[in-house]
Amino acid sequence: MKQGMAFLCGLAVSQLLAGVAFAATAEVGEFGKMPDGRAVESVTLRNTSGVEVRLIGYGASIQSVVAPGRDGKRADITLGYGTLKDYLDKPQYFGATVGRFANRIARGRFTLDGHTYQLPVNNGPNSLHGGTRGFDKVVWTLRKVTSGKAASAEFSYVSPDGDQGYPGKLTVTATYTLDDADALTVVYRARTDKPTIVNLSNHAYWNLSGEGSGSVMDDVLTIPGDAITPTDADLIPTGKFEAVARTPYDFRAGKPIGRDIRDGRSEQLLAGKGYDMNWVIGRAPVAAPRLMARVADPKSGRMLEVLSGEPGLQFYSGNFLDGTIVGKSGRTYRQGDAFVLEPQLFPDTPNHPDFGSAVLKPGSEYRNTIVFRFSVEK
Repeated sequence: MKQGMAFLCGLAVSQLLAGVAFAATAEVGEFGKMPDGRAVESVTLRNTSGVEVRLIGYGASIQSVVAPGRDGKRADITLGYGTLKDYLDKPQYFGATVGRFANRIARGRFTLDGHTYQLPVNNGPNSLHGGTRGFDKVVWTLRKVTSGKAASAEFSYVSPDGDQGYPGKLTVTATYTLDDADALTVVYRARTDKPTIVNLSNHAYWNLSGEGSGSVMDDVLTIPGDAITPTDADLIPTGKFEAVARTPYDFRAGKPIGRDIRDGRSEQLLAGKGYDMNWVIGRAPVAAPRLMARVADPKSGRMLEVLSGEPGLQFYSGNFLDGTIVGKSGRTYRQGDAFVLEPQLFPDTPNHPDFGSAVLKPGSEYRNTIVFRFSVEK
């Protein structure tokens, strides 16, 4: 942390000496200490229109996002905890970087180059978000902070060969950038020293009226995907593609999240206790981020657009928030009090050849760019 603070102070002094007024700023602090004494750093990014993003090194996570609404009042619109102890004692993936493989892998098992690998099983019979100690549960190193036309922070983590059963030493960076157009861009990069599988995403829980303010079921969600990858009772894809037309999964024209969530004809809604599935935005990754989802909150006027080049979007409607979690505002989080939108490869891709490939080889770079764009509907 001391190095980060020295860097930031030196940067501020150099800016002052140069007589330059920077629009967006980054401020380094400390969020707490791990049981072994290691400091967990925080970085607060601010722009000129009142958007403020706080990041923490534990899980390379988004801890808060403060944004103005229609009335000009600012609110924290992402769920999270106020202390490091809560993140350690009551893990919920709040705002975290999830990996090595985001989402589920059936039975925690996959085969690569003729060898079968077994991962920890931590979600029923399956492996979820990298296993029992995924990237959300480790301390990332703060490598760089910048202020200027945009403010940014870069975190890094090295996952050793065999970590959670995955092959290869994986070197990962997560770079968060806030600009004056009210866009928070997250860029995940990874390189390996032997063939492995990689699928990284961010697991921010959003409530555009303000975290702890109640249900998001009236928020209007648009997902421009014409199919989903249907799942079995354990939320593992069957391998098929199912058209959303005339089903509760059709969000192409936009509709309130809660309109069809209690449709008893849907076995997947029953199994997931709400929406928890992957929408097909494309059949393969593309270089330029494209619109994955748009959400409008009629109460506050806040809008969120999510863009990425990934082919899939996991939409989760906060089904397992059960009222036992108390967030940073001192309010409880209950079922349907937030939504999650995760751009990523399709779930269980390593076990479904028709889903494409999740393999990363030495000499290549994995990249997932996610843009969270905030605005206000007048």
